[in-house]
Amino acid sequence: MKKIFLLLFLLLTLSSYSQNRYLDNLFENDKAVTRTYAHKDGKELTLDIYEPKKDTASLRPAIIFMHGGGFSGGSPKNEGEVTFAKMAAKKGYVAIQISYRLTRKGQSFGCDYQASGKIETFRKAADDFLDAVDYIVAHNKEFRIDTSKIIVGGSSAGAEAVLNAVYNRSLLFSNSTRKFNNFAVVFSLAGAILDSRYINENNVVPAILFHGTADKLVPYATAPHHFCSAEDPGYLILDGSRTIADMLKELNSAYQIYTFQGAGHEISGMPIKQLPQVFQFLKEVGIDQKVIQAEINL
Repeated sequence: MKKIFLLLFLLLTLSSYSQNRYLDNLFENDKAVTRTYAHKDGKELTLDIYEPKKDTASLRPAIIFMHGGGFSGGSPKNEGEVTFAKMAAKKGYVAIQISYRLTRKGQSFGCDYQASGKIETFRKAADDFLDAVDYIVAHNKEFRIDTSKIIVGGSSAGAEAVLNAVYNRSLLFSNSTRKFNNFAVVFSLAGAILDSRYINENNVVPAILFHGTADKLVPYATAPHHFCSAEDPGYLILDGSRTIADMLKELNSAYQIYTFQGAGHEISGMPIKQLPQVFQFLKEVGIDQKVIQAEINL
């Protein structure tokens, strides 16, 4: 009998040691905390902060995520975003879901909306994202966040805002006084930027990218937004995930691109099935600082 108890003890001990922070579910979810990070255009902009319950680590990496919705809808309380945040917190991350100005609510963001307006929409959303980042950095001690390990991401419109804020900041904000640009990884779901040529050795950030090759709203590679014709007011060339990945490869940066052959904009949804691989990349690249370059075709 003593041998049986000893064997069970050893098995439980080995099991506990085999669990990995940032990969396995080691914690329960604490109750999310909502904070206001800015007031703009009469709107209160908030962020929801999810922490691992009873976590004693002195510093934790953070994931800041921005929902999609065509700059006209969506919420940080979307089911997919909340699921992702809770999964991240269970693994030891501080997960933050942010709201932002929905400047195209009830209005078109298609080919009939002028390109200059689209760029301004990107700029305002990117500005909100950077304000949320500033808030988190300013309150890093309260939430025990390691500011050298801040992972950022977004879906669709949110991805466009985040990617442009990270890679095209000088293009959008010629007089920006913000200094923080020390992001560990970008996680993008069907996102794009204005100009990949602005990605350089000074602002390059590793990325994990998801995109469908038949996305008719946000181009997979380099093509017009919404595939508008050159005669349309909304004609605006964007560089999608494929083009971004190619630039990161050229700069010898880590990246992982998931290409969904024949898929459309539905790839902007939270990839629940692939999240274990996402967390693997975030740990190996964002935490352990490994350089991984991978292409996954589905």
